[in-house]
Amino acid sequence: MQIWVDADACPAVIKDILYRVAERMQMPVTLLANQLLRVPPSRFVRSVQVPSGADVADQEIVRLLAPGDLVVTGDIPLASDVLKKGGYALNPRGEFYTNDNIAQMLSMRAFMDELRGSGVDTGGPAAFNQGDRQSFANSLDRHLRKYATPPTSA
Repeated sequence: MQIWVDADACPAVIKDILYRVAERMQMPVTLLANQLLRVPPSRFVRSVQVPSGADVADQEIVRLLAPGDLVVTGDIPLASDVLKKGGYALNPRGEFYTNDNIAQMLSMRAFMDELRGSGVDTGGPAAFNQGDRQSFANSLDRHLRKYATPPTSA
């Protein structure tokens, strides 16, 4: 299993959690973004800068993704593509996208886009908070306990 991160909009505290998980689990974590990212020195963590453009990082994640990999993203269309390819998708607030909820999420996203396009102020997401951080860490931990192979000690 590998963890892929849609890193352009991923909160720094979530990236920090993922860096620690990479070391603890000896699991590859790859951050993809349109900008150059600094990551801690680690044989398990790397960053990939993709060319600028809409959905370039998303397309690269889908291309590189293997079934069973985990993608951390707040992008609902990307999450849908991840599920179609047999991966798991977790948003930074700790909610998994699933085959049971993705269609509704895509519909709601399209509806909100339509409202914004007609001039309605729909507001934005709530500010990221400590509860979101904890929810992400808990969801990630449960997922890894269920699907990841722990590192072997020498």
